[in-house]
Amino acid sequence: MKILLTGTSGQLGQSLVKALNDVCELITPNRHELDLSNVASIAPYIQQCKPDLIINPAAYTAVDLAEKERETAFRVNAQAPTVFAQEAKKLGIGLIHFSTDYVFDGSKATANGEQLPYNEQDSCKPLNVYGASKLAGEQAITESGCQHLILRTSWVYSDFGKNFLLTILRLAKEKTDLNIVNDQWGTPSSTLFLSDVTKQIWLQMQGANNAASWWQNHSGIYHLTPDGFTNWCEFSQEIVNSASHLGLLDMPRPNIHGIPSSAYPTPAQRPMNSRLDKTKIIRDFGITIPDWRTALQVCMQDLAGKKQSGSSI
Repeated sequence: MKILLTGTSGQLGQSLVKALNDVCELITPNRHELDLSNVASIAPYIQQCKPDLIINPAAYTAVDLAEKERETAFRVNAQAPTVFAQEAKKLGIGLIHFSTDYVFDGSKATANGEQLPYNEQDSCKPLNVYGASKLAGEQAITESGCQHLILRTSWVYSDFGKNFLLTILRLAKEKTDLNIVNDQWGTPSSTLFLSDVTKQIWLQMQGANNAASWWQNHSGIYHLTPDGFTNWCEFSQEIVNSASHLGLLDMPRPNIHGIPSSAYPTPAQRPMNSRLDKTKIIRDFGITIPDWRTALQVCMQDLAGKKQSGSSI
């Protein structure tokens, strides 16, 4: 099978290359070859390479900057997926597209205020431009009628690139005190976990006796994160504790203090509750979901391995 994989300069795209490179033929265009902000160029590229499947982890993810760059965010996150879906429909192939918890406003709760996880049927009410642009992309894919899987995830990190985990490790080496938001709740998702589950789903797809029937039974939106939930402050503490245990910090651990979101204002409003219900994806694909701490440890061990080999972190 020939797979067109976008966004391979990003952290999820790179992890997907590592996960899939040994089991299929990958087409991995760089930004010069396939620029998702140049929407008119996408269809000709797909028609030229004629893939058997499209996987699209690429996105405009600068959440705060999107408030100023709305047009660019919508081109990459909404218009580009629209073309992917239209071309997938024409070619009779599938599309796996990654989306976000930011399509929700974070207000789902019981009558007494206890937060509840979002399922795939819950109404979407994004609070910011980034979330609105990702929701528009989801809607376009669904309305296209193409064979598709939309995988919503949250709080993505990896052992490379720019992300919250590596930022905390850097700050932990520079500062004795860290103030981290403690009233936004969700689930950290490593790219290693996300790419592994994507590979498992692809293998099931490949093993199906009838591809059309498989897609008919599985097309739709799925929530995909590790199990459990936490807040940014607790996530930071877990990162620092693990780094200290694995010898990734050469100085005393910093003191980490929880602060409310109001004390750390940002241009884009974030949902206070980003918990996602994984019942559907576990039921439909039979996959095992690890706890978020377990997924973090796997990533941290990879970082420790890099340090031992002399690689920069």
